[in-house]
Amino acid sequence: MPVHPEIKKILDFIPSSNPKPKIIPEEHRKIFNAPVLPVEKRVQVYSVEDRTIPTSEADIPVRIYTPKEADSYLILMYFHGGAFFSGNLESHDEVVRPICMESGYKVISADYRLAPEHPYPAALEDCYNVTKWATEHKDELKWDGKNLAVAGDSSGGNLVAAVTLMAREKKEFSITKQVLYYPSLDLDFSEFRYPSLVENGEGYFVESDQLAEHNSFYLIGNVDTDHPLVSPIREENLENLPAALIITAEYDPFRDEGELFAENLKKCGVPVETKRYEGATHGFLGKFTHLEEYKDIYKLTANFLSSK
Repeated sequence: MPVHPEIKKILDFIPSSNPKPKIIPEEHRKIFNAPVLPVEKRVQVYSVEDRTIPTSEADIPVRIYTPKEADSYLILMYFHGGAFFSGNLESHDEVVRPICMESGYKVISADYRLAPEHPYPAALEDCYNVTKWATEHKDELKWDGKNLAVAGDSSGGNLVAAVTLMAREKKEFSITKQVLYYPSLDLDFSEFRYPSLVENGEGYFVESDQLAEHNSFYLIGNVDTDHPLVSPIREENLENLPAALIITAEYDPFRDEGELFAENLKKCGVPVETKRYEGATHGFLGKFTHLEEYKDIYKLTANFLSSK
């Protein structure tokens, strides 16, 4: 189907430029990190608490969302998107709130360190360490000790997949579910391996010819983009990973790698649910989920997280 008319209105408003301007992380953050809705118009949550978590690598700010008063909780860790160099607790607050209330999970959103100030593997280490911290503070968080999910969008989806691989390897804790919203899973843009990078490469918010520049801030130094913790889609052995929900968007350059990753997981015996949202673009979560065609994404997430 065509791009959703409400999304197209925004796309038509964005001026085109050639050559495209150089990306300046600090300037990009000013725009990307600003939430769309004021707090009073966001989904209301029983309690929201900002904390700073000490880890072996850094002190990590987190925001803990509690859906209701209870004796125990299922825990979900959320890793925000933003190409590894932008995004924070506030930029994704309006995304995490409905996930918390629809699913009934206590959600811990991680404000991991950003590139280029903190390149790879800082973000990955922070996400892993904050997840580990949660499992080590079971009584404080009232975690049920069984259900531990991870979720993230775009580059946050990359971190979700990488954290699950690390958890399988290290065996320090066990993740039960993973949710990847339009994930970026292959950080090697030396060639466009996926048709969606060409089909959706221009005019849909994310421009394919700028992806290498976006990721260059994260991949400072001699980083091997073939390594599965950098590009999780390169992992050949996906056995014994947590069940996955993978959401893609029709007009997203990352669409095909997300769907290929889902197929790879299935081939390795991992239970996978997938859904492609027609007419949607990258980044529609939060910004366009008020539209009738996309508002079920939080219910879909909740049903997956509650499934056996």
